[in-house]
Amino acid sequence: MSRPVRNVAADVADTAVRRRRYMAGPAALLGGPANVVMQLSRAPVGRGVIESTVDSGRFDLRPRKRGKTTLTYLAVAMLGTDEDREAFRSAVDTSHRQVRSRPGSAVKYNAFDPNLQLWVAACLYKGTLDSLTFLRGGIDDEVADELYQESARFGTTLQMPPQMWPSDRAAFAQYWEAGLAEISIDDEVRRYLLEQVIDLGPYSRVERVLLRRINRFFTTGYLPQRFRDELGLRWSPRRQRIFEVTMRVIGAVCFVLPERFRLYPFETHLRDMRRRREQGKPLV
Repeated sequence: MSRPVRNVAADVADTAVRRRRYMAGPAALLGGPANVVMQLSRAPVGRGVIESTVDSGRFDLRPRKRGKTTLTYLAVAMLGTDEDREAFRSAVDTSHRQVRSRPGSAVKYNAFDPNLQLWVAACLYKGTLDSLTFLRGGIDDEVADELYQESARFGTTLQMPPQMWPSDRAAFAQYWEAGLAEISIDDEVRRYLLEQVIDLGPYSRVERVLLRRINRFFTTGYLPQRFRDELGLRWSPRRQRIFEVTMRVIGAVCFVLPERFRLYPFETHLRDMRRRREQGKPLV
């Protein structure tokens, strides 16, 4: 008896549907600043951001534009087609070509370095996994394995070759532990993370007054202890319990809402990217 012909289009569609299960809507944004902290804790990434001459992409100068670009990248990586990813990769490459260390820089870096892109992708995967764990109280092994394999797209949407992604979750755990040993935050990067990212330096005074303490609470809650220690962020078992209960309540609400809510704002940014591409406008 002959085997049925594999329907590639159907497989692609099924995979896209599975990825939607990982989306948690606005609740997922709560861990965004913590993820920035983790990414920039690797010295070349931190110095690349601090020394960047691409003013249009700097969070401390244009926070809303930087935020939109990041959310669009995440949307393209997790929800977009291969064609979407190729178009966005090309647009990001234009900016990344300008992000490289200058002669005499104490730390050498290049935004095209696949090892640095692997670290960024690893942080995004870790943040996504932690977010789902906090919101749902845990996920089963099958979903965790699917999420892990799909998260390679965080790197391959840039220039990371797919073979660089650790083969499975056990291999990733080894990579992550080794990566923690390479964390190095200098005083300038630490000040940037505390003042700009955690305390919302680029935003208006009113926004800082209203949101700074909330942002600091969720950012510190999301961060593994190693990163809290590097930044001198205070935490306690009591705060951890409050954080976990708060996240479970948010998750209980989030995952009973319609899918369109859980896909917001990612699907909105993906549609905007596609529209801009059709109109020949810049994507980043």
